[in-house]
Formats: sequence, structure tokens, C-alpha cells
Amino acid sequence: MVELKAYSVKLRKMVDIKEPELVTLKNGRKAVRGVASEDPSSKVIRIVSDKQAEEIRGMLG
Repeated sequence: MVELKAYSVKLRKMVDIKEPELVTLKNGRKAVRGVASEDPSSKVIRIVSDKQAEEIRGMLG
């Protein structure tokens, strides 16, 4: 199971990703995008490997 955490620049710490979605960036890399659980106004993104992306896709449904 993959932890869905990302660094929030606004909060200056690692936070859980709330409402995660798997996205593909312009350069073809996979990433998880969502909002910080502690502050819904801050958006966070974390680049993941292809293997992690498959696990996350299975978690999200």
C-alpha cells in the first residue's frame, strides 16, 4: 500500500493528500494531485513511479 503524502510549500511540511487523483504530466510522468488535508486551500502534487501509479490506480478504483 502506498502512502499518499506530499510536501506542501505553503504549510512547509509533509501532509496527507485529500481527494487524490492520478494525472499524467506533459512530459509523460505520472503524479498524484489533490489538496492538503490540513488546509483545503493548498493544492499539492507528488510525482510517482509507474509501479506506484498502478498501485494507486487500484486503490482509487
